[in-house]
Amino acid sequence: MSGVSAAMEGEETSGPSLDSEDQQERIRARRQRIAARIEAKRREALGEDPGAIMERKETPRRSYKQMDDSRQRLNKLVDDGTQLVTNIQVAADGRERHRRAEEEELRRLRVETIDNEARSSSEKFDEITKKWLLSGERRIPQELWSVLNTQQQQCGQLIEDKNHLIGALQQELKRKDDQYVKDLKKQSEDINLLIERMEEQVRSLSKTYRQELLQIEKTFEQERRELLNKDQKKWEQSVQRRRDMELESLMNRMRRVEEYEQQLNQLRVQDGEEYNIIKIKLETDVQILQQQLQQMKATYQLNQEKLEYNYQVLKKRDEENTITKSQQKRKITRLQDVLNNLKIKLEKQIKQYREENQALSDDLKRIAEQYKELQKKLRHFAAVDAKKFHDIWVMNEEEMKQLVQKALEVDRIIHEQQLGLPWKAPDLWFMDNIGPLVVKPKEQKSAGALAQEVIRGSGGSRNMATPDDQEHSDPSSRLLSLGTVKQILEVLCDESGFLIEKKLEQLLSPLEKDERSLIQLDAIFGALHIEVEDDVYRLVEFFLKHKQQQQERPPQDEEESEGSDDAHLHPPHSTDLIHPNDVLGALRAFTMELHHHREKPHLRQSGPEERDSSEDATYWKAAAQVIPQSRLTVWEALESAMEKYYDVLTGRSQLITETLSLRQQNTELRMMLHQYLNSQINAELEIPPTRTLQVDTA
Repeated sequence: MSGVSAAMEGEETSGPSLDSEDQQERIRARRQRIAARIEAKRREALGEDPGAIMERKETPRRSYKQMDDSRQRLNKLVDDGTQLVTNIQVAADGRERHRRAEEEELRRLRVETIDNEARSSSEKFDEITKKWLLSGERRIPQELWSVLNTQQQQCGQLIEDKNHLIGALQQELKRKDDQYVKDLKKQSEDINLLIERMEEQVRSLSKTYRQELLQIEKTFEQERRELLNKDQKKWEQSVQRRRDMELESLMNRMRRVEEYEQQLNQLRVQDGEEYNIIKIKLETDVQILQQQLQQMKATYQLNQEKLEYNYQVLKKRDEENTITKSQQKRKITRLQDVLNNLKIKLEKQIKQYREENQALSDDLKRIAEQYKELQKKLRHFAAVDAKKFHDIWVMNEEEMKQLVQKALEVDRIIHEQQLGLPWKAPDLWFMDNIGPLVVKPKEQKSAGALAQEVIRGSGGSRNMATPDDQEHSDPSSRLLSLGTVKQILEVLCDESGFLIEKKLEQLLSPLEKDERSLIQLDAIFGALHIEVEDDVYRLVEFFLKHKQQQQERPPQDEEESEGSDDAHLHPPHSTDLIHPNDVLGALRAFTMELHHHREKPHLRQSGPEERDSSEDATYWKAAAQVIPQSRLTVWEALESAMEKYYDVLTGRSQLITETLSLRQQNTELRMMLHQYLNSQINAELEIPPTRTLQVDTA
């Protein structure tokens, strides 16, 4: 609230005043105060700092704020100490109230118990008395003896109830005595705790006053550095906020594009399926009608030939044949009309689907243009982010170098001035770097060179997981030996002859096996688009995984199990890696996977270029560890020794102060003694004090 009050005071001094003689000015001043108070409450409700109102106008001095904070903390410490001390009394009062409430409840229960006991005893006594009166009427000894036993039992029960009540009251009295002793002990503990807390409060206040004084001194020293770093922090926050907003907008745009693409694909698939269904139905109907038309034509032809053949014989039936002919013509006409209608309907459907296809094509072109525009924006944002990353890197690097120089200067001063030891500067290789680290990509061999090394036996071994696919590799990856790669390539040469032209096979026949295998592998690699050594290792790894999958999959039928026993038709040296019958299927699957893998960079071509940050941690770690742990240990030991030395000096200062105080008291006592001995009243006394002092001295 101090920031709000300061803001209100600043507004009062700069605007209309409440002490003005003008009524309108006083009204404006009150309105401004009300508006400032409402704005301060709104900022507090939103979690903002009320002091931020005046940050744009005037930045308060940190030293003044530190003194105010120190004063507030000291006041709070005094209040907390007072509350801590008074908490004992509050707790004691609470326990006393609780005890009185419990005692009142116990007293009520005792009175109620005594009243119930008295009432019950009175009833029992009246019953016994009535039975005594009735016993005088008994004349039979046995009945009288039974009545006497009953009366004796009831009297004993009455006496036992009274004794039980007396015992309970005695136990309650004993509990009260024990509680009284516990209360006395608790009061003694509270008094001791009160004294201990008072002493602790005095020590805490002294220590806090010293700490706050040191903190105020440090604040004056840090005020200049904080003013320099303030603008830098504001700039970093603004940059981070803008980057977050841009990234959020970009992610929302990409998410909408993906949703539109999914909807477009769904509509395309759905319309395609409906079009195929309708097309198949219409084609089926047309085929049926055409078959009927052909049948009718055949019938018509047959009838016509019969009529011509039997014209002379069946001339008398000319009228009947004419009627039949007219009926057939009408039927043909009707079927022709049906066919024409179906053709018209088919043309309408084709025209409708063409229009829909054209509309979808236009939408696709529009979305493609939007996608290209998005790629352009992505490239722009990537360039901007790279520039920002470079600037922030350089800024942090400069700050790091300054801190390293300061740390080395402090270490040199400690070694040379405090410890008197020679100081040697560490290796500062990272100080020469400017800007983000650039890691050169690893050069790869071509697929033909690797095949030549493997076939001729000059290659080594390699990890199954290539650098590009380390994130997709199996954790239990193993090394691919030279023999494994060679066997896979030999199987590939034997089973992939369809990828090699026949002319080339004729030219390769007179060559040696190794040379022939190398040329065949070059042709196969060209057909499969295998260019670098990573693609070859990926092929070998894929064949090994395919072999493992085939071993884990159970045979589906007896024909497959019998077909797998045809290994005698192929060279048996590589069946332990992959069966020759499985090479074609594995090669087809690998080609699809390689094509899919190479499409990914094209899909990400418009995005930001990924930077290799593998060496960043080493670079910043070297800067952070410029002061080794051994020197930090020396710093800690020196700090501990300086603190002990400071404690010794503080103790000596206190002892000197006490000595001066005792000397001053001794001087005052001597002056009082001298005044007392030289007073005139001593001459009037019969036994002056000087004589008593002389006797005591003797």
